[in-house]
Amino acid sequence: MHRIAFFGPEGTFTEQAARSLSGGEAAAELVPYETIAGAMAAVRGGETSAACVPVENSVEGPVTATLDELAEDEPLVAVAEALLPIHFTVLARHDLAAADVRTVASHPHALAQVRGWLSANLPAARQVATASTAAAALAVQSGEYDAAVAAPVAAEHYDLAAIATDVADVEDARTRFLLLQRPGRLPEPTGCDRTSVVAAAANRTGALSELLTELAFRGINLTRLDARPIKGGFGEYRFFIDFEGHVAEPRIGDALAALRRRCAVRFLGSHPRADGVPASIQPAAGNEDFVNATDWVESVRRGDTA
Repeated sequence: MHRIAFFGPEGTFTEQAARSLSGGEAAAELVPYETIAGAMAAVRGGETSAACVPVENSVEGPVTATLDELAEDEPLVAVAEALLPIHFTVLARHDLAAADVRTVASHPHALAQVRGWLSANLPAARQVATASTAAAALAVQSGEYDAAVAAPVAAEHYDLAAIATDVADVEDARTRFLLLQRPGRLPEPTGCDRTSVVAAAANRTGALSELLTELAFRGINLTRLDARPIKGGFGEYRFFIDFEGHVAEPRIGDALAALRRRCAVRFLGSHPRADGVPASIQPAAGNEDFVNATDWVESVRRGDTA
């Protein structure tokens, strides 16, 4: 049985994602780590074969801890992803009514996603940020806080009562999670894939535009673009770029080679998209077009045709 690290403790949305990505609870041992960095370090150190971590939320945007860890230290690559709807359960001690809640704890991203609900339903409660939604539930169980905004799975792990379920200010809020492994054999292309890279572009006019133009010239559609500062280089940034397609495809390989010619690039993975959306192929930008063009150039070099 292989082991999968996840951003814990037990009872987080990341645990739910890890369950789905592991193929079921019996298929792998899920090991909680207190931080995203800790979960990823477990893979790098060989303690686990993979790590499940959040990478972006449709309301709060990128999970910067994940992005920074992907850009630094030994490389890890994403081999799968999960997309979870984010609706929360508000947990409290069994002897406490909602009207008596004076403190409510959760991860900052979670608090931001239920700000309206808290204002309407627990207006007297002081909001407290914790390291994770599960850490908040654990703190409530120990008597540190009155209530926690947590993932539904937390109710399985902690002896608390649900005072509200299916809580969300944005009904279709979702978080995307990655399954990370050390570099090795990649998943086969499916036609509904996502490739991710991080590029350290030069700090000069037009540098980012040049990178994006390489993708646009090849008809490749972006699905995400984020910038993060480079430590020790004020005003210098890394760009995290997700786009449709798989590195095994000629058009994607051609684009990656072009990006690499322009700047330092770290490959972060190619894997099937959780939403199953197929890549949009522009006219004259299909894989067969790239293969035919390369074959034509080779024939010219051989002198077979003009």
